[in-house]
Amino acid sequence: MVYIHQRTDWPNFTWNEKLLLQRLVQIGNKQGRLIGRMEGLGFSLQNEATLLNMTSEVVKSSEIEGEILDHDQVRSSIARRLGMDIAGLVPSDRSVDGVVEIMIDAVQNYKEPLTEERLFNWHAALFPTGRSGMQRIVVGGWRLNDPESPMQVVSGPMGKEKVHFEAPSADRLKEEMKRFLDWFNAEDELPPVLKASIAHFWFVTIHPFDDGNGRLTRTITDLQLSRADGTNQRFYSMSTQIRQDRNSYYSILEQSQKGELDITAWLAWFMDCLERSLDAADQISSVVLRKAKYWEWLSAKKLNDRQQRMINKLLDNEFFGKLTSSKWAKMNKCSTDTALRDINDLIEQGILEKDGSGGRSTGYQLIEQNQ
Repeated sequence: MVYIHQRTDWPNFTWNEKLLLQRLVQIGNKQGRLIGRMEGLGFSLQNEATLLNMTSEVVKSSEIEGEILDHDQVRSSIARRLGMDIAGLVPSDRSVDGVVEIMIDAVQNYKEPLTEERLFNWHAALFPTGRSGMQRIVVGGWRLNDPESPMQVVSGPMGKEKVHFEAPSADRLKEEMKRFLDWFNAEDELPPVLKASIAHFWFVTIHPFDDGNGRLTRTITDLQLSRADGTNQRFYSMSTQIRQDRNSYYSILEQSQKGELDITAWLAWFMDCLERSLDAADQISSVVLRKAKYWEWLSAKKLNDRQQRMINKLLDNEFFGKLTSSKWAKMNKCSTDTALRDINDLIEQGILEKDGSGGRSTGYQLIEQNQ
């Protein structure tokens, strides 16, 4: 098997400009309309939209790799770092804070160059214990050469693994990364979105770290998309869409990494995925507006931290299945009696109502307000 990085002209990628031109035009139009619409909402609503999208980006990027982060911790960590005074904040773990710090740095400081040291800092924040699971790894540095155990992307049970990709050997990494970073930081005439898609493919193909390559690839993508948008606010989430399309994502990566230097198929897939994430952003803006109006109405109500947290979950459309007293108790780490008191108080204030079923399975839902 010959991988793309083993080809003589690597990394002189080529693509069909004519085939991609229409996609680039459509994406540019949608980016412009989205940013214009969000800027018209005002500063506080922009912040709320950014919080929603950055939270989703962090959670879904980790989820792509099979790591489940606590949504409330991620949201709280982002809000604290952005200086946002919002309801329902919870303490966050060190590991969550590290992932959030990477995203904040990439998006807030998108104009700063991407350097070896910056990547090393990101990697160290991603693995604060120096381990990936139970295994000690090289943290804050390129992976080391091991001829008997090359860096491979594999799937399947032990003894029946399928190798999807084998990365360049470690002795090539210093040169490979210098070339990548010089290209990434250089001013050129490439459309910024096209540069984001090339950077995504190029970095994940080099696979320079022992672990975390996928998440750092998507962080670099967010940095370049922030450059494309010209703002440190995030109004859409690429990783959320990639998570939905995860199977086709890995399939097109594998196909392209085993292919020729013409990466048109990958670029087309990336742009289609990005366009879907921009379309989904319309739903985010609707959620933000609804949530802002609802909290304006709630401002006259007396709510404890548990109630604020659960209302946020319901408003963010992140509550799956119906809300019951047992779920309330579990999610807030409180007794069922306390949960029922919280719920009954919200019913009395005209915020929640029963969904019509009875007994143990009684569910509750928000009462829509006509502002």
